Amino acid sequence: MYSLFQEPWWLEAVAPNDWGRIEIKKNGALVATLPYVICKKYGIRMITMPPLTQTLGPWFQIRKQKNTTILSEQKELMTELIEKLPTHDYFLQNFHSSITNWLPFYWKGFKQTTRYSYILTDLSDLDKIWNNTSSKIKTHIRKARDRYHLKIRTDIDVERFLDINEMTYKRQNKKVPYSKDLVKRLDAACEERNSRKIFFAEDNNGTIHAAVYLVWDNNSAYYIMGGSDPALRNSGAVCLALWEAIQFAATVTKQFDFEGSMVEPIELFFRAFGGKQVPYFRVTRATNLPIKIGEAALQTLRFIQKRY
Repeated sequence: MYSLFQEPWWLEAVAPNDWGRIEIKKNGALVATLPYVICKKYGIRMITMPPLTQTLGPWFQIRKQKNTTILSEQKELMTELIEKLPTHDYFLQNFHSSITNWLPFYWKGFKQTTRYSYILTDLSDLDKIWNNTSSKIKTHIRKARDRYHLKIRTDIDVERFLDINEMTYKRQNKKVPYSKDLVKRLDAACEERNSRKIFFAEDNNGTIHAAVYLVWDNNSAYYIMGGSDPALRNSGAVCLALWEAIQFAATVTKQFDFEGSMVEPIELFFRAFGGKQVPYFRVTRATNLPIKIGEAALQTLRFIQKRY
């Protein structure tokens, strides 16, 4: 499935001048593509994931044909994409969940780790989604509305969002993993294409409790950023903002992707909205000997930790 993360305008916003795209055409028609971002650090040239970008990986033109023919064609196209990759010491990409066959990458020395997201796969029935949401989430939403009298606003600018977003990282004693300039650049690009909306949960005093940043394309909406005031975390504001975001997403696209998390408390929170657990692949390859040695040492350490 093609997503907005593979769009040239998105890549230029999150990785200016550091991205490229391999294209394969047959009879003048595009049949496969693989966008990539190159980062060079400490003398190591890496193809990697840019900030705020859930997935990249290959895209193929889907044609109705026999499964054996599809797999054969995918092998041919994936092999050609791999061979056309620019020179690199390390490769890391998250493939879209629609890519379920990574064997041609395995045969070329790549490795794979399965990761998970939670997706509301059909937004056409909001009553069904509400019924599948956990009672705890529903309680938080009602509390935000009835006890704290929170309202959702979408007319506040990205500067205020960045303040709320930063609060979340400070509470965890973590550095924000992307710059404000990057977010502003991406926000401008998304706003120009009418593909983003920010949901602020605000009380009667004008205090913002939480905010949710949503982007979308024709196939899916994605929750890519959020934040909340640590002093007001018990108001249920995040749940309310997300529920409003889900309802809005139903008016512009087909599904809602929480973007997943391998962090246990975050996974529990996303799962509570009743989405389907969907696996996707993180595909890696080291072509630089020191990196290969480092990977092997890390795998050995993990084995020892599990054994003892």
